[in-house]
Amino acid sequence: MNKFEILKKYWGYDSFRPLQEEAIESILQGRDAITVLPTGGGKSLCFQVPAMALDGVTLVVSPLISLMKDQVDALNDCGIFAARLDSSLSYEDQQEVFQQIYKQELKLLYLAPERLLSDRFLETLSNINISFIAIDEAHCVSIWGHDFRPEYRQLGQLRKLFPDIPIGAYTATATEQVRDDIAQQLKLKDPNMLIGSFDRPNLIYKVQSRKTVISQVMEVLERHPNESGVIYCIRRKDVESLCKQLKKNGIKAAPYHAGMADEKRKKHQDQFIKEKVDVIVATIAFGMGIDKSNVRFIIHTGMPKSLEHYQQESGRAGRDGLEAECTLLFGGGDYGIWKSFMNELGDKAKDIAMEKLNSIYQFCNSGQCKHQAILKYFGQELDKDNCQACDVCLGEVETINDSLTISQKILSCIIRLDQQFGASYTAMVLVGSKDKRIMEYQHDLLSTYGLLSDYPKQTVHDWTEQLVSQGYIKKVGEYNILFLTETGVEVLKGNQTPKLLKPKEKSKERKVSKIAAASWENVDKDLFDILRKHRANLASEKNVPPFIIFADTSLRDMARLKPTTKKEFLQVHGVGEKKCQQYGKEMLEAIKEYIS
Repeated sequence: MNKFEILKKYWGYDSFRPLQEEAIESILQGRDAITVLPTGGGKSLCFQVPAMALDGVTLVVSPLISLMKDQVDALNDCGIFAARLDSSLSYEDQQEVFQQIYKQELKLLYLAPERLLSDRFLETLSNINISFIAIDEAHCVSIWGHDFRPEYRQLGQLRKLFPDIPIGAYTATATEQVRDDIAQQLKLKDPNMLIGSFDRPNLIYKVQSRKTVISQVMEVLERHPNESGVIYCIRRKDVESLCKQLKKNGIKAAPYHAGMADEKRKKHQDQFIKEKVDVIVATIAFGMGIDKSNVRFIIHTGMPKSLEHYQQESGRAGRDGLEAECTLLFGGGDYGIWKSFMNELGDKAKDIAMEKLNSIYQFCNSGQCKHQAILKYFGQELDKDNCQACDVCLGEVETINDSLTISQKILSCIIRLDQQFGASYTAMVLVGSKDKRIMEYQHDLLSTYGLLSDYPKQTVHDWTEQLVSQGYIKKVGEYNILFLTETGVEVLKGNQTPKLLKPKEKSKERKVSKIAAASWENVDKDLFDILRKHRANLASEKNVPPFIIFADTSLRDMARLKPTTKKEFLQVHGVGEKKCQQYGKEMLEAIKEYIS
């Protein structure tokens, strides 16, 4: 079979997504390749399709057991012989996999880098036909990547061990610096660099100043009843606290962080994947191995430590290509928390981390289109003026009219305070606070005291942080003392005008992005809900996550097309021959019963 026949037979798709065909063709021609596609861009198919087209077994290097398990389960459900070797398998199960290897029954074998490079396993590989090697989450190779793993660095040995076998490196997040490092560390031979757009147009980005976390979180959850989502917190204690509050509000939620026992973490992760709970509240310990396609929202209750982390974490939403909401709540204190963590790093690592921290801080405080800002960070440009999928472009935030005057008042106050205080204290002086320290220092006698008393302290503090992110103020030292930059001086002279944002008045009317409206076009929502229940029953019977049975895109297409025959069912997006055989009867009966 050719690559198009394979795509239709096993996955039920009629065409490839951007760059998938080129990535597949590179491997089929025996050429090394680095493929960078956004999460949800179909990265896995770039090595799974050639694995089916070539003779022999494809070795897939993967960093996490949960990620391997999900992919193997999904492949088996499509009728593809795939297996994994990892520490969670019993001795008997591992021996069964080895028998499959010796009999050359497998098309894909997933394993961790340590297993692949062990002397015993390399001896096993010398007796089998390997088609090619795929390295998933390849950014782990690079010290410049956001999830650097030393064991991945050892994969550079593969080129010497398998000089004639093509190697494909795949990742969703890699700057040019990281891509070059991947090629160098893996010793790839003239790799075909295939870099897709980093844009995820189906993600609706919203960035808000953090005020009352539980209220802001519940506001998002109310827009996504009974839908799957992940809420990220910086600290473990925040995870536990927020999870308890959500449960009190009737939300089916479970916590996840590194301080929990492995067994409990695994239980909560399984509950989330199998849709026994709707929401996981977690630290960044959760996520890289999650292949769940129908996450409809991601909430960050604190600023991540880099734009790579944010893109990766928010990118876990909407992997099925359908609309998903990504809300980031941040406060000025988040910068200080991450900065204190980074003090423990070595000089080079700290410099890299601080550079990344400053970039995400600017992202949080800027008035720029969020899609444009992310693309710019990764060296790309948005091909339109309005993304129609972020708070700025949807008109949910706007610039205040007197940005210059207010900016000058804030900058003047910093000067009057002899550039010896932080943002919080400066805001208190500007709003006319009677704080004991202000009285003791006699800062109530300054000409700038109370200049912004018409505004809440938090608003003035937010504006100060926005001026920092736009480069008019810099923070110095352990206590983040505010200093004017050269451009800040130009603002005082009236030669430059910053952009200060004000949140739009809260509206009960939810703005719907164009992609969300399009994805529901002609979909019978009542039928979609019925089909979701049938999918859940099938998943429970097979003890696999519901999204492995059918993605939400397939269910919406069923509720749109309403097929009543197997021939019509095969026209549904994502329904291949094996899925039609396994699940067609039950789903068709449900559709017939609904329309009769």
